Amino acid sequence: MDPLLLNVIKKNDSKQLASEFLSGYKTLVSEVGGILSQVSLTRILKGFEKGQPKDVADEIQRALQSAENARQNVAVIGQSGSGKSSFINVLRGIGHEGAGSASVGVVPTTRKKTPYPHPKYPNVTFWDLPGTGTPESLPNPYQEVVGDDNYDYFIIISSSRFSSNDAFLAQKIQEKGKKFYFVRTKVDSDLYNESKSKPRSFNKETVLQQIRDNCLINLSKIVSEPTVFLVSNFKSKEFDFPKLQETLLQDLPAEKRYTALLLLPNLSESFIQLKRATIKEKLWLTAFRAAILAFIPLTPFCCGFELSEHERDLKQYQSHFGLDEESVSQIAQNLGTSEQEIYSLMKSTDFNSLVKDDSIIANVKKCAEFVFSVTGLLQSSVFQFYKVYFLHLKFIDTVAEDAKRVLAKIEEMRSGRMK
Repeated sequence: MDPLLLNVIKKNDSKQLASEFLSGYKTLVSEVGGILSQVSLTRILKGFEKGQPKDVADEIQRALQSAENARQNVAVIGQSGSGKSSFINVLRGIGHEGAGSASVGVVPTTRKKTPYPHPKYPNVTFWDLPGTGTPESLPNPYQEVVGDDNYDYFIIISSSRFSSNDAFLAQKIQEKGKKFYFVRTKVDSDLYNESKSKPRSFNKETVLQQIRDNCLINLSKIVSEPTVFLVSNFKSKEFDFPKLQETLLQDLPAEKRYTALLLLPNLSESFIQLKRATIKEKLWLTAFRAAILAFIPLTPFCCGFELSEHERDLKQYQSHFGLDEESVSQIAQNLGTSEQEIYSLMKSTDFNSLVKDDSIIANVKKCAEFVFSVTGLLQSSVFQFYKVYFLHLKFIDTVAEDAKRVLAKIEEMRSGRMK
């Protein structure tokens, strides 16, 4: 039973709710930040203080719609052959030979800037910009690369020692006042080559630090407190890939963070937890808005309970956690196993058992009886409201746990192949 949701119904004291809302909301926000911007939070608190619940509800709705519809354009640029296209495929969760993947190869494949929308979240587009350093490159790539003001940020890709080309791009993007992230790819190849050429003195951490220091020393001449991310496009769970994704999420405006988090691959249990927290935050805000509207005259409080609608919602949660039908098929194909084996790890496939969960019904009845005794609202309406809320909490938790089991299976089978 959510104490703040009940307080909305029990007290209906706007000024007290302002303080309780802020403290309650902070407990929901993940370490990378929440859905609500500081501007939205300020408007919500002012609405409470002025005793205008409709203003509060409208601002929550506006913020949620903004989060769902936010557009994001990410520019990926660097020396030709540095792994730009492969990097984009990893961010989009697509294999290098998959349909719609960015072209990769041993010869230059990107000759003009090419948009690659995310397959599940088309409002997020990764732009593969032409590589520099080839005979076909523009004499002055500045206009082509940095001249577009529509990019939210740039990712500079480098795969060797810091070059004048890297410095040029960083300098021009800096002059434009845009944010950029410097990503050093192919570190797995560097480690392999070093281990073969210097088998007796090879030390993994020393090699990685040397690569990082080379980039940092040169970047520090252009920007203060530079950060370098060492990655492998073929081992995205290793090195700095997770750290890069967390940094991108933290730096994004609040309204763009929600979709950006959902499209991330499940690199670890911590990322699955981030998704779970953010999706629950959105559900809670939706429920909080509905609870506020219950006290506005002529505003319906009843939440319908169409099974088909909630089954679609469950499938949407599965998609957010990378467990939709297409994703499961791809996982099975990559592991060389059957789809059935992957589905056997998932409890969220049994929609009927989730809907009939006795613990949900018990919680719903308890909340509905309490609300009815305090407000006199139609008990059936309150019952449906809480049934939807608790059911969706169950959906989210079940799918998140499914994602953890599938991730563990993937890691188990991959480690078995390496032995």
